[in-house]
Formats: sequence, C-alpha cells, structure tokens
Amino acid sequence: MGEGYARILLAALLGAVRHHQLLSGKHVADDVYVLFHGDGAFRWCFPNIDDSSTDDYDGLMMAAGKSGICKMLEPFKPPPTKKSRKERNRGKLPGATSAAEVMEQEIWKEFPEDLFEAVIARLPVATFFRFRSVCRKWNSLLTSQSFSQHCAQVPQAIPWFYTITHENVKSGAMYDPSLKKWHHPTISSLPTKMIILPVASAGGLVCFLDIGHRNFYVCNPLTQSFKELPARSVKVWSRVAVGMTLNGNSASGGYKILWVGCDGEYEVYDSVKNLWTRPGSMPSNMKLPLSLNFRSQAVSIDSTLYFMRSDPEGIVSYDVVTGIWKQFIIPAPLHLSDHTLAECGGRIMLVGLLTKNAATCVCIWELQKMTLLWKEVDRMPNIWCLDFYGKHVRMTCLGNKGLLMLSLRSRQMNRLVTYNVMSREWLKVPGCVVPRGRKRQWIACGTAFHPCLTAMA
Repeated sequence: MGEGYARILLAALLGAVRHHQLLSGKHVADDVYVLFHGDGAFRWCFPNIDDSSTDDYDGLMMAAGKSGICKMLEPFKPPPTKKSRKERNRGKLPGATSAAEVMEQEIWKEFPEDLFEAVIARLPVATFFRFRSVCRKWNSLLTSQSFSQHCAQVPQAIPWFYTITHENVKSGAMYDPSLKKWHHPTISSLPTKMIILPVASAGGLVCFLDIGHRNFYVCNPLTQSFKELPARSVKVWSRVAVGMTLNGNSASGGYKILWVGCDGEYEVYDSVKNLWTRPGSMPSNMKLPLSLNFRSQAVSIDSTLYFMRSDPEGIVSYDVVTGIWKQFIIPAPLHLSDHTLAECGGRIMLVGLLTKNAATCVCIWELQKMTLLWKEVDRMPNIWCLDFYGKHVRMTCLGNKGLLMLSLRSRQMNRLVTYNVMSREWLKVPGCVVPRGRKRQWIACGTAFHPCLTAMA
C-alpha cells in the first residue's frame, strides 16, 4: 500500500476533509481537520500550524500534549467556511445532506485496528505528529510493537539532514527534503553547557560527540529517545573519527559505534551489551599514525565502515562483525579539495571541489572495484558553477545514503544544494531561517539520517 493510497484511506477514515479538497488533489495532511474520539462521538478540531512558513518542530512534537492548539466545534459540523449561495446550493436536492462530512458509526466502529496502524505508518513523518492528537491510542503508537513492525515494512524515506551551523553551534536544524522545510528541534536531554556535534547516524538514530571528544550520546531527533553512552575504557582526548552501523535492518536489533584515533587506538560500542570493547589491534601493515580526513564522515555498507585517509591517500575499512581492518591506497583526482566519501546502493562515491585556474566545480566520482580508481560520473551544472568563477569556495558535504547536502561558501555567496545520486538531480535548498528570522546557511557539520518514528536509542 503506497503513500498516496494511505492518504486517501486516512482521509476517508477521518471523514473530515471537505469534498473539494479531495477533488482538487491537495495534500490531505496540509489542512486536514483532525477528529478526536474518546467518548464514542467524533468531533472536529484543527491544529494551529501554519504550513506556509518554516515549521518549528517543537510545535509538532508538542501537538499531542497541548489541548489549546485545537478549536473544538459542535459534533458532526464541518468547520465554518464562507461560500456563495450558488456554491451552497450546487448539486443539492431539497432535504439532502452531505454524507461525505459524517462518519457513519455503524460502518467505522468495526474498522480493523491493524489497518489504522498500516495507514499511519505510511504517512509522511511530519504529518504523523499532527495525527498523534487524534486520540491517546494513536499518540501511543510510538511505543507499539505492532506499529513498529508496520513501519519496518515501509520502504525507507528520503534521508533528512541534522545540521549544525557556524552561527549557532549549540542548536541544530533539521532539513526535510521531501517537504523542502527546515525544522528546529530542541533535544532537551543533550548537555547545554558544552558543544555537542553530530558525527554519525544509522537506523533513524544520530550519534553525538562533545567537542572535547570525551562523551558520546545517541538520540532519535524526531521522538527525543535519548541515551548517554558509558565512558570509554581508553582515555583518548585527541580528535577521533566515528562510524555507526546497525546489527540488522533496523535499530530494534541494536547498533554498533566505532571510534578510531590517529594513533591506531579504537573501540567498538555494542548497544545490546551497553559497553565499549577493544576487539584487538590494528594489523602491522597499517601505516600509523593514520592521517584521517576528519572532514569526511564514515560510510557504512552492511557491517563494514569506511574512513578516508590522506597520507597515503585512500580508504581504511573495518568490519564490526569479523573485526578485520583493511586499507586501500587510492590516489585522489588532481586539483581536488574539500572531498568527502559518500555511498549509494553499496557503491562508494567521492564528492569534492575540482579547481583549475579560476574555475571551480563540484564533481562526483565512483570507486571502480576492479581498478580501485575514481571514475567521474557527474558534476554540477555549468550554469551553477559560473557563480564560483574566480572565488575561493569552501564546501561542506553531508549525507552518505544516496542524497547529499552541499554547503558552498565564499565571501560573496552562501549556497545550499542537494544532490540525488540515483537520479543525478541537483536542487537548491531554501535558506535556513531560525525562529528569530535570521538566515543561517553555512553548515559547519552534520549528518544525514533516515527518519524513523520507532527507533529507540
């Protein structure tokens, strides 16, 4: 059952969407009138959410807990709208009533409960938080095992991006590419007296590390599920690279986090055992110290994590199941800067700025498995690259699951762009506007994560 079918079913289920909304093909969730049912009677209400402006994600998160956001009307009466007499009388017969605006109790009281969950699991993530206010049962779906199973059957959504900007390093901003909207979450459990940076993600969970490289935290930024990891057994205060991978297909099976330092020290955290372990030592053929490229986040493919190294140029990999380290010496393309690893469908990609003379362009390469060489597969449209001519451009690249966000900056410009590796589509991202109204566009760091309502830290 697809997302579009789910929307139609839910609209019929609620029975509260006016007839002209469905016929016009509007997004049902944009202005649907939600029903409460606790006493057997269905009542109208509608959230006080303005979809025409940038969403404040806290409002969505708290929608289920605040009764003041809904205006209650009389049972079985649609919200008041002004219509002309001609519109009111069109298609009506004397004494006729609109069956589309009334839920027949005899029909809907026998609606299978499991179908409720199947429909809701296929709604867009932002829409789900509005429908949590329908009733207590729907609000409790986040902790429901059956709802979690329905969510696991739905294909993964387009990744979201959790970002930290240079202008405000103590709060994050999330970008939803499907709706082209920014959200501004407040993760209340994260420490407020230090800078916490997102460093990895897997299964809807984001791994955070404090700027002093001492403490790790894991959080689902959608539901606020939060966990502070136990202290590491190896006390390393220098900079570390971090990778995260799942034990199975979802976070319900647990996850593992690997940190590795330049001196070759590393540890693996197992969420099932809730402890850090050091499985062994790096092989003697690994050149130490590791010249890790800390601008590039780790890429995870199945149980293997890949890190970029600079001297010699190439990739270091670690399999969290077998505990085997490998290294691949791969020369980088000429005239390359600000490059980072990415991944799409099991393929390792490279994204970077190619600068020659005064011309600069964003290029995409794919690693050839037979030759272990980078092959260029795409580059940013020339008309966009013209804006970079003669400028000293810096780039931050986020995302490693088929969708990338590029933050491009020079003294004369700021630009945010997404790139879909499969469709080779380049799109400009709207400016990130904080609640006070100031634009923030220069992304300092961040990570892509697949939004998951049921992932528990």
